[in-house]
Amino acid sequence: MRCNDAARLLLPAAVSGALLADVAPAWLCLAHDQLSLPAQRAVPDEGPLRGVIGWRRFEAHPIVLKDGSVAWWLVDDTDHQLVREALRMERERTAFLAKASNVLLSSLNLERCMDVTARMAAESLADAALAIAPARGPRLPVVTCLRGGAPALSTVTANPEDVPGLGEALRGFPPVPSRWIDPTTAPEWMVPEGFGPAGSIVVTPLPGHGVPAGALILLRRAKSAAFSAEEEVFARLFAARAGAAMSAARLYAEQTAISGILMRELLPPALHQISGVDFAGGYRPSADHERIGGDFYDVHPAAVEGEASLVSLGDVCGKGLEAAVLTGKIRNTLHALLPLADDHQRMLSLLNTALLSSHHTRFATLVLASAMRRGNMVDLRLTSGGHPSPLIVREDGTVEEAATHGTLIGAIPNVFSSTTAASLGPGESCVLYTDGITEARGGPMGDDLFGEDRLKRVLSGCAGMPAEGIVEHVQMTAAEWLGNSPHDDMAVVVISAPRTHHLSAVNGHTRGRFTA
Repeated sequence: MRCNDAARLLLPAAVSGALLADVAPAWLCLAHDQLSLPAQRAVPDEGPLRGVIGWRRFEAHPIVLKDGSVAWWLVDDTDHQLVREALRMERERTAFLAKASNVLLSSLNLERCMDVTARMAAESLADAALAIAPARGPRLPVVTCLRGGAPALSTVTANPEDVPGLGEALRGFPPVPSRWIDPTTAPEWMVPEGFGPAGSIVVTPLPGHGVPAGALILLRRAKSAAFSAEEEVFARLFAARAGAAMSAARLYAEQTAISGILMRELLPPALHQISGVDFAGGYRPSADHERIGGDFYDVHPAAVEGEASLVSLGDVCGKGLEAAVLTGKIRNTLHALLPLADDHQRMLSLLNTALLSSHHTRFATLVLASAMRRGNMVDLRLTSGGHPSPLIVREDGTVEEAATHGTLIGAIPNVFSSTTAASLGPGESCVLYTDGITEARGGPMGDDLFGEDRLKRVLSGCAGMPAEGIVEHVQMTAAEWLGNSPHDDMAVVVISAPRTHHLSAVNGHTRGRFTA
């Protein structure tokens, strides 16, 4: 063989006349032997040959000379290979972080976020991973995952300060370098069962939105390579995404809990019989995904048995959460005015003043009904504040409109309202409703109003029905009329005088008898 001075520096054993097999690495010798065969004299076009000589990487380019011999030109490709390897690694890490963000942010469940964090970290960053949420007193919520295994949630009673860097990570401080952590000091709860001795540990915070979301612990076995500084930096990048997802999940859980408490106060109550009077109510918000809106109703039992219970049903201008907030204020104000329940006009006047003095610019319509059982009858006093008049369903199917009317509440300084009295016989009902029912648009043409006349015809067919049955029938009929059309909030309350049931003995047997 022959070689130039540069080749002699690379291959010191290369001297004139030496065999290539005694001088060059195996990968180059094999390629040379294949190319030296007569059938393989053409230079392959699949790209340059690459291999390692010492610690450096080379590209080998062959040239077939006229005499049939082969000349090899070796080009140092070490730097290019390192750049390509770094680019490949960066692309893989970028793809991993993008996948982590998508998976983590696809759920607002804190436990699922911890599961995903531990599982993805164990699969791509370490032999095992622990996602730790902030302590609940002396207990740490921990999700542990081995590579190839399933995440497992546990609660550990431990002092985070006993683990180097863990207490600081849970407080959101910068991580302690892994080279400062002695893996032999890891407590038993931190090393998964069957994992073996830990060889390297990384403890990094999970940064959240303003407050720490927890900490991430990465473990490698003693036989695995220790974490490099570059890997620790990448672990912190992953932890930032995991912490953001866990923090969002925790914030969502807290807001859901708060919303649930407030929602219970804003939702219409479940109604039942009070002091011998049957009450039933139904509510449908304007949007199916909402639970509250601008319509509301309440029934306040009398403070003294035998006196009248107060029913209120109203409609705030607008819909959605803003309207629901004002309904909450109106309901609370009416509750505070219960000592004046016998004076409907006074209650509406004081409520009007309260609304005018608030920052709200919305107004409301309202109807008040006092209901008291008297023998088999139920006596009513009805007062409307700009609201549709209540409808009374008699036992024979006749539907009467209560003679009460008044001005809007919260619109002008002085309100006017009139009160009317009515009585319900056994099986008769009084229906309070909001205009979301009568103004519902639908029907065969899709844009016809449901209207008061149609509502009266529907109620006429409800004669003798119990209060719950009337509510369900009105809601069902309105829903069928609407179809898929948009609509306003709809509320209905039914006050009924129940049929009385007496028992009498006939021939030693008990037999029921209804009396009207």
